[in-house]
Amino acid sequence: MMGLFEAYSLTVLALGATGALILVQLIVVDVASIRAKHTPGAPIAVDHENFLFRAGRALANTNESVAAFVLLALFGMLSTASPHALNLLAWVYVVARIGHMLCYYAGARILRSISFGIGLTALLGMLLVSVFS
Repeated sequence: MMGLFEAYSLTVLALGATGALILVQLIVVDVASIRAKHTPGAPIAVDHENFLFRAGRALANTNESVAAFVLLALFGMLSTASPHALNLLAWVYVVARIGHMLCYYAGARILRSISFGIGLTALLGMLLVSVFS
């Protein structure tokens, strides 16, 4: 089985990078919550001017797409999709998610939407390259 994943080592690394990204987002939300003296478990007020709200939404949005990323990466590897294409698309997704996070933190709505679209396109590409390999 290790030989199978060797060609996809960059995709596996992208999976790890995505895990690290989620960890960073968790830490940022926790620190922002502590600094804002937010009561644990209480809803965060919907306010795009509030960093805690934006950090929480960035994490939630990543959580909404990460299952698709993991499943499509595994599907691609197990269906022996083009390693070059899958590795590239996996990293496009990771970079787009990092861009999305940073744009959400900065309140850059247009760039955030562009980053989201790039990540979504990468996921679609992963599906297509896996199905048509």
